Amino acid sequence: MSDARPPFPPFDETTALLKVQAAEDAWNTKDPQRVALAYTEDSVWRNRDVFLTGRAEIVDFLTAKWERELDYVLRKSLWAFHGNRIAVRFQYEWHDAAGRWFRSYGNENWEFADNGLMRRREASINDVAIAEPERRLSGPRPESERGPGHEIPLR
Repeated sequence: MSDARPPFPPFDETTALLKVQAAEDAWNTKDPQRVALAYTEDSVWRNRDVFLTGRAEIVDFLTAKWERELDYVLRKSLWAFHGNRIAVRFQYEWHDAAGRWFRSYGNENWEFADNGLMRRREASINDVAIAEPERRLSGPRPESERGPGHEIPLR
């Protein structure tokens, strides 16, 4: 795979929205190798209280995440953008091995290299226990729910 990942910074609203949707789509594959290719070789992350550097650590982290967070489904929403930076808010739903369901709410700050790969990701996330009937997400976002006007709700 190429070491370039369009769209490239500086971002405008259209290209920022494309970057956010591409990230959502990739994460919903739950394929750590595929997801890691969107990051620079030396990308640095803060995910909750975990600090990572490099694709190998990202792959290990995501592998463990999706072994623990079962039936994971994610939605991301553009919050802001400027130059080579994008801020998003997101929600995802998952259950643990005991069948308990959760909705995780969070915000991410992203910084991109000139080649469109993400070189920095900082994520703050909170988990809320939900009952299975409270689930809103059942799979990847359909085409009919993409783009402006399809924001994720606050709750």
